[in-house]
Amino acid sequence: MSAQATAAFQPANFYSRDSYGLDQSVGLSIRLVMQSVIQQTDQRLEAYDLTHAQWKPLLLLHMKGACTPAAMARDLHMDAGAATRLIDRLERKGLCSRQRSSEDRRVVNIALTEEGKRSAALVPGVLADVLNGHLAGFSRDEWQLLMQFLSRMLANGEAMRHLAAEAKKD
Repeated sequence: MSAQATAAFQPANFYSRDSYGLDQSVGLSIRLVMQSVIQQTDQRLEAYDLTHAQWKPLLLLHMKGACTPAAMARDLHMDAGAATRLIDRLERKGLCSRQRSSEDRRVVNIALTEEGKRSAALVPGVLADVLNGHLAGFSRDEWQLLMQFLSRMLANGEAMRHLAAEAKKD
């Protein structure tokens, strides 16, 4: 984010300490929607012996190909230890394997096995069904608008993070 964009950042004033209520909390609403999406996804993936935590790295490997554990941790927004434990579980299930790089033997890549490829191929359909269910009654324009609003909120969060980092430097 540019310094100019950060300088222009101006928070809204929809909430105040005195009038804040959970029934009007955008953050709580987003969290509840995510919990519902996760619950529905878990229910549908249970038939394939996959959990919410496990489908994400499978889909990442399916879409991007083999990667290092560090890259996986970064892409999934988790710490390296959690990524290693997750990879261990997926490896025990026969869904991925660790492979030494042919260019640099110190580098280990995580790749899907054939079984992992089959499992990962199921995930997009399940996610599409779950998300489409949660978007029942929305028009295409409303869906696009929702995506724009969420993108704007993410950009605002990034601006806040950048401002906080700048404040620490001073």
